[in-house]
Amino acid sequence: MTARTRLSQAAVEERRQAVLRQVVEHGETRIDDLATRFDVSLMTMHRDLDDLAHRHLLRKERGRAIAFPALTMETATRFRENAAIAAKTALCAAVVGRIKPGSTVLIDDSTTLYPLAPALAQLNQLTVVTNSVGLAQHLGSAPGVDVTLLGGRYHSDFNSCTGPSVTRTLSRIHADLALMSATAVLDGRLFHPLSEYAEVKLAMLASAERALLLVDHSKFGKTATHAYGTVADYQAVITDTGTPDAEIAAIRGFGVPIEAVDPGDPSP
Repeated sequence: MTARTRLSQAAVEERRQAVLRQVVEHGETRIDDLATRFDVSLMTMHRDLDDLAHRHLLRKERGRAIAFPALTMETATRFRENAAIAAKTALCAAVVGRIKPGSTVLIDDSTTLYPLAPALAQLNQLTVVTNSVGLAQHLGSAPGVDVTLLGGRYHSDFNSCTGPSVTRTLSRIHADLALMSATAVLDGRLFHPLSEYAEVKLAMLASAERALLLVDHSKFGKTATHAYGTVADYQAVITDTGTPDAEIAAIRGFGVPIEAVDPGDPSP
């Protein structure tokens, strides 16, 4: 028997993400079935699942791998951060040139904006105000960026803050630009599963001179519990080329410019 070639860490992670998708799609799956499907030993599959469980991406119990509830997967940072990386990077690259040194920028807790951090770190005299602990940590060592973290009720699943203290602070801030995303967009209307996050987004919009909405194609054609406005609240929408034509037409129906960038070429 020919020995199997040892996979790179990147290839192992790719397999683990595929395993996660399989479990999410079915809700729960027997571990031995997963080993058969992915053509690995039972020991290897246990290692994969132990890693995913350690990262709180699924639960492992009694010979089964079990997905978290849909709401948790839609909103928790640990699920969102590594999703649609190419599209998020392209969206962020498309707005870098619109951020001026010396300006004040509001950024929400959306992981869509995480790839923007390295570019922001290169700017001078930039003030960033955010409720995202993760983004604040990414920018904390940038010498030219002054970071204000909006403190309030901390949500560990989302690594961010909400609540009256966040919205009160935002009411006293005047920003040049808000960069935001959305969990769900349908026919130009925006939705979020949690009301307190919708309230923070509305407060950011009220505090900014102008706002840009960055949303990858996977967020379109969906709704969630709380509606909080439309794309008309933004000066432009930046999406990727995978977004359905009907959704693009709906945005244009609001009179809002929309730019679709190619995730394969994330240049401005």
